[in-house]
Amino acid sequence: MANLGYIQVTRLCNQKCIFCSNPEREATLSIDQSKQLVDDFVARGYYGVILTGGEPTLLDYLGDIIAYSKSKGMHARVITNGQLLADEARMKNLVDQGLDHIHLSVQTSDAALQARLTGNEDSLPNLLKTLDNAGKLGLNVDINTTINHYNAGQLHHLVQFLVGRYPFLHHFVWNNLDPSMNRATENPDVVHHLWEFEVSLFLAMKFLRATGRTFRAEKVPLCYMADFAECSTETRKIVKGEERIVRFLDEKGMVRETLFQHGKGDACLYCRFDSICAGLYDMDEHYHSDELAPVFLDPDVVRARVMAEPD
Repeated sequence: MANLGYIQVTRLCNQKCIFCSNPEREATLSIDQSKQLVDDFVARGYYGVILTGGEPTLLDYLGDIIAYSKSKGMHARVITNGQLLADEARMKNLVDQGLDHIHLSVQTSDAALQARLTGNEDSLPNLLKTLDNAGKLGLNVDINTTINHYNAGQLHHLVQFLVGRYPFLHHFVWNNLDPSMNRATENPDVVHHLWEFEVSLFLAMKFLRATGRTFRAEKVPLCYMADFAECSTETRKIVKGEERIVRFLDEKGMVRETLFQHGKGDACLYCRFDSICAGLYDMDEHYHSDELAPVFLDPDVVRARVMAEPD
């Protein structure tokens, strides 16, 4: 098993994403607190840590946390909005301290929409500079996208744009919007119906599979990605019996996830994928169970694909 622990090292941020599930607040870990959490994951036998926020690159000592993690034999990654890494010298400094893998948050290839979603007019130009720098420095980059009402029909356009411009990109992750958290509740227009992303997500996955790339989707019920069910984050953890721990810098504190189960509707009673599907997140609050449909494909085929495909 390849368990990865998540550590929010800060909740400060330099963007104001209108869908953010962990918006800015005055909370930052010290270097010693960060090291203690790394040690905890080492003791648990975890494969690595993912440093997140807020925006981790705002920390002057982010490189020290990365270097410490690596010294403990822990794979270390950073989830970032990429704005500060548009500075090649800043990125090189982190690479020199051991950073070799980032998850870069990109929502759309439309500069005006990216600006609207992030509250930052320079967001997309800076992201492209960051990707240019990553290519020069040989940094491994995964692309993270939050599915919402405004980009739900553009997911395939984004992956085609990025792969065409940056052939070194090989892994993409989609997170279905958490509509009950923080800024999404303040901006209800970002919440989508599931049908809004169904075709575009299929086209995006089909394109990536055809070009030899990998991908994951989280909080997406399997009836909306049945042809690629083995690429569901929750399904993979259900099949492999993995867990995930997230250290939040708010009242949630340390959260250990082991069940990976959301809501189940009436359609799930007849679905052959029911035992390997997490179901529908926030069911019948913002997303509706009447959008679910049973799948009659063989779940054992999915299980075999999960076990055969490396993490």
